[in-house]
Amino acid sequence: MSAAVRTFSASQEISFSNEMENLGPDDHKIKASAAATAAGEEAEKDHEEDNAAEEDDFKLQSDHKELDLGPQVSLKEQLEKDKDDDSLRRWKEQLLGSVDMSAVGESKEPEVKILSLSISCPGRPDLVLPYPFISNSKSSSLFTLKEGSRYHLKLCFIVSNNLVSGLKYTNTVWKTGVRVDRTKVMLGTFSPQKEPYTYELEEETTPSGIFVRGSYSARTKIVDDDGKCYLDVSYYFEIQKRWPSI
Repeated sequence: MSAAVRTFSASQEISFSNEMENLGPDDHKIKASAAATAAGEEAEKDHEEDNAAEEDDFKLQSDHKELDLGPQVSLKEQLEKDKDDDSLRRWKEQLLGSVDMSAVGESKEPEVKILSLSISCPGRPDLVLPYPFISNSKSSSLFTLKEGSRYHLKLCFIVSNNLVSGLKYTNTVWKTGVRVDRTKVMLGTFSPQKEPYTYELEEETTPSGIFVRGSYSARTKIVDDDGKCYLDVSYYFEIQKRWPSI
């Protein structure tokens, strides 16, 4: 949900415009060709970085799967195993923390249910996103942020059945087809409980200036260290000069 984007200096833009006015027709063609080449190289570089990041993620998952961790058992079996051994029981309690046994099932697979995603900005009501998202149409932006505003994302979710390990949030943002931001946050490991967890990401600030205003596309994912995906959504949002009317 991060809306950090590349910004360009207004003075650089003015200088560039003045320079273009003094060029002849052939010079304009050369400049336009060079600009198109630079834009193509930048897009290709972003594409290569995306592929490299995905390959790294895949390699980490592959390496993890190659490890022989033994047979997977349910959390209930783990808690009942060696329950007469006080030292092992205390060690498990320390490792697992407070586990709500009413949220522990027979399943060996953890379950993470996303309840809500919201954006908090100082001095404004929380913007609760309509999850699950209904549309990813460019003409239907999910939300609008004011340029230069501080905000942070809040995730609300429930964990049941078993421990979920290495829960990770990733968010990628594009503007006019060019990737402008990629955020990865390790949320952590969570034990099952009936009460929902609320996780607040670090505060960020939207950029300012005429060149950053407009529509952005984004893709948000939440996966665990086994590669199991609990959230994978694509959507559009906007950065504008002012907040939209409430």
